[in-house]
Amino acid sequence: MTAALATVLRDAGRRLRQAGVEAPSREARLLAGAVLAAAPAALIAGSGRMIDANQRDRLEAAVDRRAAREPLSHILGRREFWSLEFRVDGSVLDPRPDSETLVEAGLVALAGRDRPWRLLDLGTGSGCLLLALLTELPAATGLGIDRSPAALAVAAGNADRLGLAARARFACGDWGAGLAGEFDLILSNPPYIPSDAIAGLSPEVALYEPRLALDGGPDGLACYRRLAPQLGPLATPGGTILLELGDGQADAVAGLMAGAGLVVGGLKHDLAGCARAILLHPAAGRRRRVGTGTSPAKKPFGNLKEPG
Repeated sequence: MTAALATVLRDAGRRLRQAGVEAPSREARLLAGAVLAAAPAALIAGSGRMIDANQRDRLEAAVDRRAAREPLSHILGRREFWSLEFRVDGSVLDPRPDSETLVEAGLVALAGRDRPWRLLDLGTGSGCLLLALLTELPAATGLGIDRSPAALAVAAGNADRLGLAARARFACGDWGAGLAGEFDLILSNPPYIPSDAIAGLSPEVALYEPRLALDGGPDGLACYRRLAPQLGPLATPGGTILLELGDGQADAVAGLMAGAGLVVGGLKHDLAGCARAILLHPAAGRRRRVGTGTSPAKKPFGNLKEPG
């Protein structure tokens, strides 16, 4: 039995509104667009369109998932970041616009986009930070580390779809432990939510995003403490380190990093004016070896296992 798409969309929007979803009508159209393989704008123009029973069932199943507050990106299987499409699922943190602050700061730090920079992304997740930078730095290579094999599979898949598989490597590891070599730019978006605060986050985050990528310990700083002594030895002389920050964490993280001998170069703010990233350098006196043309070391990590 066929049904009017306009009616189905109206019912879907009402259900999503009752479930507390923001912009319910827009999300209903996005779900319909995915089910019907049509652009959301085309659905508005074709308001008199009829859909068959199979299409209606599939759309209602997608609406059921969203009404349960499963993230829209998980249902669609994709999320835009840095104007690129990344595949995502429940094994990775959803890429967020605030994290683009690290990409912007990284591009400023690496003057000369055509040089063979070496990048390291600790806790790479979907690979969005590393891969966004590699699209802007055509001679650069990068290594992404994560503890989750499932996350690494997502990241490797994203690299392949973006045509970056030849310049991006991924490996299982515990932050920088076991790594060898030096990197011109080190990035990390570590878990920084205090453990007790996770339950109070939106259901999309608290129920569906991997706790491993969220939980920063009792005060949210556990992973920064782990990273602090590892970062300096992994950076080239004069290299740059960028860490994402949670709200209100700038002073505490700066203190931890300075205590480990790193030089705090400043803070980078997101579009809302929040200090979203901290810029760090190795101890003063080390000079960057700019544009050496060296390729990644033959053994860029110790006993770490590559995915697959």
